[in-house]
Amino acid sequence: MSTRMLQQVIRSIPTSDGGGVKLRRSLGQKAGLRLDPFLMLDEFSSENADDYIAGFPDHPHRGFETVTYMLDGHMLHQDHLGNQGDLKSGGAQWMTAGRGIIHSEMPRQESGRMRGFQLWVNLPAREKMKPAAYRDIRPEEIPTLNLPNGGQVRIIAGSAELDGKVTQGPIHGLSTEPLFMDVRLPAGGHFTHPVTQGHNAFVYPYEGRVAIGPQTEQRALESQAVGVLSEGDHVEISAGDEDAAFLILAARPLREPVVQYGPFVMNTREEIEQAIADYQNGQLV
Repeated sequence: MSTRMLQQVIRSIPTSDGGGVKLRRSLGQKAGLRLDPFLMLDEFSSENADDYIAGFPDHPHRGFETVTYMLDGHMLHQDHLGNQGDLKSGGAQWMTAGRGIIHSEMPRQESGRMRGFQLWVNLPAREKMKPAAYRDIRPEEIPTLNLPNGGQVRIIAGSAELDGKVTQGPIHGLSTEPLFMDVRLPAGGHFTHPVTQGHNAFVYPYEGRVAIGPQTEQRALESQAVGVLSEGDHVEISAGDEDAAFLILAARPLREPVVQYGPFVMNTREEIEQAIADYQNGQLV
């Protein structure tokens, strides 16, 4: 067995998106800071409604998938296909933009904490122009497993293997074979889990700090930073002197050219120009 080690740290930076929603961006803050097939990771977290109330009004996408995972708050998804998703605390949505989708994500609250993540996952060239699709995932659809040390694991995509038992999340069967878990550990807690050989993987602590690797070779990772992992077949993560919460994500790399222009992600400049023309001509979808 080989343990994945902390290979690179990408600290998040403050920015804004949509109608002016304040957030922190780690992956995707510039073109060179991606981890195939992951294009972008944003964290939004505020109790000040002015930071999020403008939401994300109608905007287009083509060529990839967007994943929103909500820790606290209430947002409404609507798109041109007639889909409507009521995204509440503990829920998620997995949207495949494919050849094109126009959607919005708007707050359904005027006060209180709004906290969660948006992840962009690339699609292989052969799937970039497939029909758009949307999956609304209610909190009760996400398996939650209790760990022996008092911790907890939620499985959004892929499967968790604990004590010889495999539990599958609601998202599976995709070509990138994504793993998306939300893990909480008590102070001093430890978590070990398999990660498929050859898949790219990273850890993102959002509460507390963690240490990655076996005890003799651990490296610390502060909160609100992506920790890119080395190759290996499993990950070992420990909480420090305080409770910790973190995301673990892994997926099969596509190893294809990436050309991005805002909300469009294709393989060539010509495909991007076509996406812009289609959007301007009302033919994106």
